[in-house]
Amino acid sequence: MKKKTVLGLILVIVLTVALSACGDKKEKNTGNGEKVVKVGVVGESNEMWDPVIKELGKEGIQVELISFTDYGTPNQALDNGEIDLNAFQHYAYLNEEIKNKGYKITAIGDTFISSMNIYSDKVSDVKEIQKDSKIAVPNDATNEGRALKILEAAGLIKLNKAAGDSPEVSDITENPLNLELVEADAANVYSLLPDVAAAVINCNYALDNGLNPAKDSIFQDNPSYYTGKSYINLIAARTADKENETYKKIVKAYQSEAVKEVYATTFKGSYIAAWKE
Repeated sequence: MKKKTVLGLILVIVLTVALSACGDKKEKNTGNGEKVVKVGVVGESNEMWDPVIKELGKEGIQVELISFTDYGTPNQALDNGEIDLNAFQHYAYLNEEIKNKGYKITAIGDTFISSMNIYSDKVSDVKEIQKDSKIAVPNDATNEGRALKILEAAGLIKLNKAAGDSPEVSDITENPLNLELVEADAANVYSLLPDVAAAVINCNYALDNGLNPAKDSIFQDNPSYYTGKSYINLIAARTADKENETYKKIVKAYQSEAVKEVYATTFKGSYIAAWKE
C-alpha cells in the first residue's frame, strides 16, 4: 500500500510539472486570474496605450508595457519569448529585421504613421509658394523619399510612379515651380525655416522645436499618400501566435476612437491613425 501511495504522489508531481510547462507557452496569469500580456515599446511616451490598458482591464486582461531604450532589442525580445507583443516600428523596419535576422514575427495590426508635414514661416498655404523657391528636406534616403511623396501630394512636384514609396530626387518628373531642394540632416531641417519658403519636417523634430503638427503645418501628411504600408507602424506578435484571440482583442482595443483622441491631444496630431475603419 505504501508503495502505491508513493507512486501515486510521484505521478501527481510529474503531471503537475508537465501541465505547468505547457502553461508557460500561453498567456501568463496573475494570482487573481487576470491574463498578463507584455508589450514591448520604445521610450516613455506611450500614453496612447492608456485607454487600451483601461478597456482590457475590464475583461481581465492586464497589458504590461515593457519599455526599451533602443530599436534593436524589442524584436529580439519578442522572438525569444521575453515579451508577447511589441509596438514600436513600421513595416519597412520589421521587414528588414526579418530579412537580416530571421525573426519569426508577424504584424497583427496597424497603428499609426508618424507625420511628416510641411511648415513655413513665410506662407500659410502651399498654394502661396512662389516659383524658384527653396524647400528644405531631410537628406537621408528614407526621410527624403517620404518628403518627396509629401511634396507630390501637395501638388508641388510629380514623381515617377515606378519609384513607389521610396523615390529619389532623380525620380522627379515634373517641377513646374522650379523649386530648389535644400537637403540637410533631418534634425537640422527646422533650423532652415528662416531661409527657405517651406520645409518638410519629421514630427519628433517638429515637437522638439515647439511646433504643433496639427495646427502649425501648412500641409499635413496622410497614410493615403503612400501606395504601400512601408511607413505605417504596427503591433507585432510571434508568427506562431498571430491568431491568438487575446492579442486580437488588444489590437481591437488599440484601433479605437479613444486612441485617436490621444493622438490628437497628447501628441498634437503628430501621429495619424493608419488602420482601416
